Amino acid sequence: MRLTIEGMSCNHCKMRVENSLKALEGVKDVEVDLGTGVATISTTKEIDDSLLKEAIEDAGYTLKGIEREDG
Repeated sequence: MRLTIEGMSCNHCKMRVENSLKALEGVKDVEVDLGTGVATISTTKEIDDSLLKEAIEDAGYTLKGIEREDG
C-alpha cells in the first residue's frame, strides 16, 4: 500500500510518520520517501482508511491519497 503525504520536509518528519503508522495494529513495515512524499506500507491485515488518515494527521501531516495493491 502506498500513501501520499503532504507536509514532510526533513528526516524528523519522516520518523514521525513512520512511528505513527508503525503504531497501528497490522502494520508490519513502513518506508517513507521524503523526495516523493510517499509512504510504502506492508501490513498483516486490512487497515481502514480512516485509521491511516488519523495516524498521519496525529503526526502533523496531511494524507492526500491511498493506493492499494490488489491481489
